[in-house]
Amino acid sequence: MAEPLAFTARPNTIDEVYGQKHLIGENKVLRNITKNKKIFSMILYGKPGIGKTTLALAIVNELGLRYRMLNAVINNKQDFDVVIEEAKMYEGIVIVMDEIHRMNKDKQDLLLPYLENGLVTLIGMTTSNPYHSINPAIRSRCQIFELKPLDDEDVSKAIHDVIKKKLLPKIKIDEKAIKYITRLSNGDLRFAYNLLEIAYYSTTDFKVTIDVLKTINNKPALFSDANEDGHYDLLSAFQKSIRGSDVNASLHYLARLIEEGDLDSIYRRMTVIGYEDIGLANPSIGVKIDAAINACERVGLPEGRIPLSLIVTEMALSPKSNSAHVALDRALEDIRKGNSGNIPENIRINTTTYLYPHDYPNNFVKQQYMPDKIRNKEYLELNGSSLQEKKFKERYEELKRWFNEK
Repeated sequence: MAEPLAFTARPNTIDEVYGQKHLIGENKVLRNITKNKKIFSMILYGKPGIGKTTLALAIVNELGLRYRMLNAVINNKQDFDVVIEEAKMYEGIVIVMDEIHRMNKDKQDLLLPYLENGLVTLIGMTTSNPYHSINPAIRSRCQIFELKPLDDEDVSKAIHDVIKKKLLPKIKIDEKAIKYITRLSNGDLRFAYNLLEIAYYSTTDFKVTIDVLKTINNKPALFSDANEDGHYDLLSAFQKSIRGSDVNASLHYLARLIEEGDLDSIYRRMTVIGYEDIGLANPSIGVKIDAAINACERVGLPEGRIPLSLIVTEMALSPKSNSAHVALDRALEDIRKGNSGNIPENIRINTTTYLYPHDYPNNFVKQQYMPDKIRNKEYLELNGSSLQEKKFKERYEELKRWFNEK
């Protein structure tokens, strides 16, 4: 059986890996580790199709290390035993393991002592956040690196390289079709390779056009017009229309996004808008957005458009406030400039001077929370432009008076 294009096109060195410049760019951590001929146990995590396995194999190939590939779900304990014995025979081995977040306790217990003594080096791959999904005992023995989604330039370059290397020898494809595949892939290079390969073999003349691609995958492409930034312009217009309280424009751009079929982008952007643009003016909006997303996911399209229409209408008509996140940005700016200071003694973990507010009238007792260096610093500015924010402002002013009383 012929190997799929996603396999034959896989890079052999880190120089050939697409994207991930924050890890393998000039003078970056994984490039320097490879240059220094050293390897450590690590976990690579990120979305599907962005090169986790490819990067792992490029590292071990470049270092010329003996390795075995295992899958935490498919391979049983006996398979792990065989690899451990091989490690003992050759005084070391690298295990490249997919789905590492699903490794059960038996396999973990088997691996741990060999990870500890260095006989086994583990490179694990997962689409799940390892800080939540991977056993702490394994996690503490590995460095964790997040892979970023590939951008359009990375995916486009990969397709051009396939053509240049003649991995699909008789292919005829124009830039329009390459852009179509690129946008449709949404940063998933495996998806792009698979779509390209199927399109190639689905014709008699090996000519891949947008019409051919649409017969295979008729999900609308993620770009909206001839401008390759069209999809992102659409998301920008969606957010700015809600922020500007134009409900009709908000629903128009929502409709266009629904027609594109890119629900994930709708969900992400609505969540951002709820907290960035509405915020304290309607604090319950975040919960309502989550509920609408869950409803849409549960029923799917076309019915899913109904909860989306309700929540977007409410978001557009809702009063707006960015006070909270602007306040946090001011605090972050202080931290990054070194303007912080020591935590006051009375609110440290081992303190005998902390005053418990619930023991006092109105659940309030005057004590210092800010470091001495910025004791009187204020980040939050509330304009009271909505009924809800006005209530927050009144409470904030009242608390300030209490704190400032002699």
